[in-house]
Amino acid sequence: MRRLALAVAATLVLTACGATAEAPSPQEAKTLTLWHYEGPDSAMAKAWAEAIKKFEATHPGVKVKFEEKGFEAMQKTASQVLNSDAAPDLTEYNKGNATAGALAKAGLLTDLSAEAAERGWDKLLTGSLQTTARYDERGIMGSGNWYGVPNYGEFVMVYYNKKLFEKAGLEVPTTFEEFTKVMDAFVAKDQTPLAMGGAEYPAQQVFYQLALSKAQRPWVNAYQLYQGRTDFKGPELTYAAQTMADWVKKGYISKDAAGLKAQDMGDAFMAGKFPMMVSGSWWYGTVQSTVKDFEWGTFLWPGSRMAPGSSGNLWVVPERAKNKELAYDFIDITMSKEIQNLLGNSGGIPVAADTSAITDPKSKELIENFGRLAGQDGLAFYPDWPAPGYYDVLVAGVQELINATKTPQQVLDELAGPYNDNLADVGD
Repeated sequence: MRRLALAVAATLVLTACGATAEAPSPQEAKTLTLWHYEGPDSAMAKAWAEAIKKFEATHPGVKVKFEEKGFEAMQKTASQVLNSDAAPDLTEYNKGNATAGALAKAGLLTDLSAEAAERGWDKLLTGSLQTTARYDERGIMGSGNWYGVPNYGEFVMVYYNKKLFEKAGLEVPTTFEEFTKVMDAFVAKDQTPLAMGGAEYPAQQVFYQLALSKAQRPWVNAYQLYQGRTDFKGPELTYAAQTMADWVKKGYISKDAAGLKAQDMGDAFMAGKFPMMVSGSWWYGTVQSTVKDFEWGTFLWPGSRMAPGSSGNLWVVPERAKNKELAYDFIDITMSKEIQNLLGNSGGIPVAADTSAITDPKSKELIENFGRLAGQDGLAFYPDWPAPGYYDVLVAGVQELINATKTPQQVLDELAGPYNDNLADVGD
C-alpha cells in the first residue's frame, strides 16, 4: 500500500509538471525592448507608436517595452551600454562613420545583411539610401555589410515665419545674395534673423552648409568617405569659418547662441521670436503640430545644390540583443506601406510609401524638396560623421567662432587635428 501511494503521488507530480511545461507558447512572456530618441510629436515617433500597436497585434503574448532616450546621451554612452547586459533588442542610432560605423567596427552591432536580402530591405533602400546602412571592416560607410536599416529620409533646410516676413515686406529668397539681404533687413529692424543652437548640432550644420555652398561632390566624398584628402585651409572650410564669424558680427546670429541647445532654438522659433531657423526635417512634424499663432513654411538653402542630409537614423540590433528575430520583425513593420504612409502624412519623409497616399500639402512639399535634393545628388551627409568623437570637436569649434574666442584659422586647425588623426587610424 505504501509503494502504491508513492507511485500515485509521483504520477500526480509528473502530471502537474507536464501541465505547467505545456502552457507557454514560444512567444509567450517575451518582451521586445525598444529604444529611440524622437520627440512624441515628431513624425517618426507617431509612425513608430503605430508600429508598436501593429507589432503587438501580430505577435500575441509579446509586449514592447519602449524607452525614450536622449540623442546626446546615446552619442556618449552607446559603446558602453550596447556592450552590456542592459543592451536593448532594437534601438535607433545615429548613422555615419563616427557612430554606427564605430560600433560596427567594434563588433557591437549585428550584421543584418542576410535579413536585408531575405526581407527585401535591400530592394526598398536603393542607391544613396544604402550608403548609411552599410559599413566596411574599417567602419567606413557606403560598402560592406548591413549594420542598420533607415526607414525615413532627412535633410537640413530653412524654416521661416511667414508673419514676420510679411510684416517686414520680404519675400522668400531664391539666391544667396537675396538671403543675406533678407537677414540685413531684419537686423535693420533690431531683429536677429536666425534662431541658433551652438551647444549642440544646429550651429555646426550651418557651418557645414556654408562649406557645401562652395563645394562639389568630390569634396564631399573626400571629407566623408576618405576618397581623397581634405584641405582644412581650402576655400570650402575657410569660407565657412570666416562667414560664420562674420554673421555673428553682423547680427545674423546672436552672441548668446553658443550656449543654447537644439530644443532652445526650436522652442524660440516656434514661439515666433525669430524669423528663421536652419535645421532638419526631423523638426517638421513638431513644428506642424505646435505652431498655432502664425503661418510658416520652408525653403532650401538658396544658391546651393547640396545640403546636409541622408537617409534617416538607423534601426540597429545590438550584438548582445536577446530577441533578435523580434527586432527584425519590428523593423519589417516600420518598412510597411501602412507605417510609411502614416510617417509621410505626419511630416516625415518616407522611403517606401505609396506617394498617392500622402495627402497633406505641407508633407507633399517636404517630400518633393527631399526628392529634388536626392535627384540632383545633393544629399551631403553631416559634418560630424567622419571620425569618432568629432561631434564634440565641431561643437567646440563653432562655439569658438560664435564667441570670437579664436580666429577662423585657429578653429580650422583644431578641426583638422582629430580628423587627420582618425584618417591615419583607418589606414588611409
